[in-house]
Amino acid sequence: MTTSRVTTKFPAPVYRDTVLAPVFADAKKYFLDPLLEIEYAHTLMLARQGIMPGGEAAQCLRALDALDRDEIRTAEYDGSFEDLFFYIEKKMAAACGEEVAGKMHTARSRNDIDLTMYRMVLRGRLLDTLTALLGLRRLLLELAWEHRAALTPAYTHNQPAQPTTLGHYLMAYIEILERDAERVRQAYARVNRNPLGACAITTTGFPIDRHFTEALLGFEGLQVNSYGAIAAVDYVAESCGVLATAMLSLGRFAQDLLLWSTAEFGYLRLSDAYVQISSIMPQKRNPVPLEHVRVLASRALMEAQAVLGSLHNTPFADMNDAEDDLQPLVYTAFEDGERSLRLLAGALGEAEFNTARMAVAADGNFLPVTELADTLVRVTGMSFHASHKIVSKAVRELSAGYDVAVMTEIVVRELDAAGRSASISREEIRSALSAKNFVAVRKIAGGPAAEALEPEILRAKEQAAADGRWLQETEAKLAEARTMVKRECDSLQRRANGH
Repeated sequence: MTTSRVTTKFPAPVYRDTVLAPVFADAKKYFLDPLLEIEYAHTLMLARQGIMPGGEAAQCLRALDALDRDEIRTAEYDGSFEDLFFYIEKKMAAACGEEVAGKMHTARSRNDIDLTMYRMVLRGRLLDTLTALLGLRRLLLELAWEHRAALTPAYTHNQPAQPTTLGHYLMAYIEILERDAERVRQAYARVNRNPLGACAITTTGFPIDRHFTEALLGFEGLQVNSYGAIAAVDYVAESCGVLATAMLSLGRFAQDLLLWSTAEFGYLRLSDAYVQISSIMPQKRNPVPLEHVRVLASRALMEAQAVLGSLHNTPFADMNDAEDDLQPLVYTAFEDGERSLRLLAGALGEAEFNTARMAVAADGNFLPVTELADTLVRVTGMSFHASHKIVSKAVRELSAGYDVAVMTEIVVRELDAAGRSASISREEIRSALSAKNFVAVRKIAGGPAAEALEPEILRAKEQAAADGRWLQETEAKLAEARTMVKRECDSLQRRANGH
């Protein structure tokens, strides 16, 4: 006995509700503008190559101009079309007839259209991320210069380690932001390549000009091999990897700032505009924005990793795993990352560092004693092993609390026992136990002394300016591509009208 099953027409309700309707909503949000840009570029190319009659191409361009984008964005998915592409195709057919509108799809596929849209949206996200990275970086550079000589403890293993300056600490993260920018620029160069013309996966027999659509869409080079143009996902994997790396570093920096904001540290105070109170405890000034920075960075990192996980072990071919359901996750990751960067820049732009408290801490907790050991080596000629032993003994004897005067006497006593006290004075020992001296003698490249740090901050400002110029030039190229489309459309319309 067989069981009869009820079959439904396309789209089945559950398929419509779980896939097609959500995909249509995402496409309206992310892909409407790039899809229409592709429609213009491809139609212009077909006319230029003589594949489509100029008059019919001009008719299609006018129909594209007449599309009501706001109406499209509010359209509901009703199952009478499969996706946004077919919805636009349906509207174009209504405007200029199925025969004429149908010629627009010569020598292309939804496959190469999709990959072109994905790259266009992703390059925009990369530029938005670079803009946010630059905003934070410029602010930190100003803070680093302002506090280039402000003493502060440096920590290892969450324990006070040695004196440095706040400017030196901030420059460490600024250098990471420089590398983040470098990675974004390199990823952008590989994303911004034109896959249009790959068609389904093997190009076409029509004499299309891929370089012309490359120019019209603002790409810089082709994604040459047609199979790879459709099947490869490294362009998105690399971009997500770049984002994840940036977010990992951002989260670690935010964690330090949260620690510095505690009453126990008291190194950082956010402005009233960036703190939240407690509903029950009147004294609370919660640095909640820094927590949002941290969780947004974590979200972006995990979303970026989820993209890579979704692509792992998928076939090297056209497949939906890299398309409709995945792409919004990519953009969400970048949006969360940008929010995190912008929020941190805003909070730090109004924050105050308690440099007086930091300076006291830099001179306490035995932080300068490494320099005392180094000074004993330089002045007395003893080995570092021997000097380290003397200083360590003094530290152990003062376990109840650090005292420069008492430590000086202990070191003198130990030097007497070693027969070396005559070669160094008490004043030299006390000077070696100064955080200010500790920083001042560290003049080599990468150190916190003014001679080493100030040129680095100035260099970093120049690099930030260079990255800013690259960003402006890149955005100008994209704007020029859009202007080129307008010029080409106007020229084709004039020719079609006999002018």
